[in-house]
Amino acid sequence: MSNIVPSNEPNNTSSSSETSISSPITSTSTEHKPALRRNRPGTKLEDAYQFPHISLDQIDSAFALQEYLQSLIRANRENIDALVELPAGQDKETWQYEHLRQLCLELNYLVIQLEAECTSQTCPEMKADDWQYLCAAHQAPLNCCAIDYIVHTLDGATTLLNSHKYFPSRISIPETSLKHYQSIARRLYRIFAHTWFHHREIFEAFENENMLYARFLKLSDRYELIAKNLLIIPYNNNINDNQDTHNNHNNESSEIFSRDME
Repeated sequence: MSNIVPSNEPNNTSSSSETSISSPITSTSTEHKPALRRNRPGTKLEDAYQFPHISLDQIDSAFALQEYLQSLIRANRENIDALVELPAGQDKETWQYEHLRQLCLELNYLVIQLEAECTSQTCPEMKADDWQYLCAAHQAPLNCCAIDYIVHTLDGATTLLNSHKYFPSRISIPETSLKHYQSIARRLYRIFAHTWFHHREIFEAFENENMLYARFLKLSDRYELIAKNLLIIPYNNNINDNQDTHNNHNNESSEIFSRDME
């Protein structure tokens, strides 16, 4: 769905005399003003966001880093290295924050693909290979069906990332909030893992179109968000034998999305 944002361009209804007086000033200021990057009212979905990719310092927005990341993805989602590369002059914690927000956003499209096939009848438990996960979105961890676990996980991660208590600013991340990055990444990984092991066709079709897991994996590797022994999806068709880690993994108390994270 396209985002319809009213145009902020000035209304050129002034008289000809006013125009002739002000035009030199307007012309001069326009040369240095960043281009307005918004979808016009009535823009069709296929025509949305058809503006060229520009450098971060050219984006005139309070959410410049988010818009820059989304622009990179639209420009070439297959260039994973470029997508996770820290922009010059930016804080790596803030860059990771924007990536995690974007991952939550795009994983919602995977949920839509899963809903018809992943039900409480077909997947009564949240499993991936030999692993089983309990849902921590409750007062006490529960054995939710897979689709509920996935939705609860995305809701919990989104709520946490939008919490003014833990992330009061998108420019500077408090040191005490950085611990949540690994917790969020581990839980998001489980969504990919369940889909790969139990809904392989959906996983492959979604990945071929969006390259989201590849981006997530590169981000996790670059910033050490997930321990290697927790990566159970085969990498390059080579399955690492991590059977010794397939125990006691259901719930780590330090990564529960508690109800006070509002």
